[in-house]
Amino acid sequence: ERFVRWSDVEGSAGAEELVQWAETKRVQRSIEKLTRVYGEDVSQLVDVCRQRIVFETLDELAACLQAMAADTEVRIVRVKNRYDPDFDDRASAGFRNVSVNLCIVSEETLRFGVERHVVEVQLLLLHFAEATAESAHKAYVAFRNVRGE
Repeated sequence: ERFVRWSDVEGSAGAEELVQWAETKRVQRSIEKLTRVYGEDVSQLVDVCRQRIVFETLDELAACLQAMAADTEVRIVRVKNRYDPDFDDRASAGFRNVSVNLCIVSEETLRFGVERHVVEVQLLLLHFAEATAESAHKAYVAFRNVRGE
């Protein structure tokens, strides 16, 4: 199975291995994004470290977003809601998600001086996650390159 509910495997041997941790953004893509989109302003590059969480329903996704907002150690910097009915999905080749840029402000991040580091958490529905297979991602990259993003 490609996707499993965390609650079904949490605490079981090997549960952590079921999580597909995202890689950091590659240097070449970071440079492309900086020059094509952000006018070389590195402070705008906020998705170098990212992860996604997949949900079966919008209610589950919304509950996660509410939990993030309620967490006293989370400082939400920006939310892009690509499920908003007014969102023009032509700008994303039909892809939809909620992209949350956030910082973790805790004793530990303060101690290491990384409390201002912005990461991206993508919240998406299962059918969009299934559609982002390798071939779909290649199509999105081609679309993004045509747009110069």
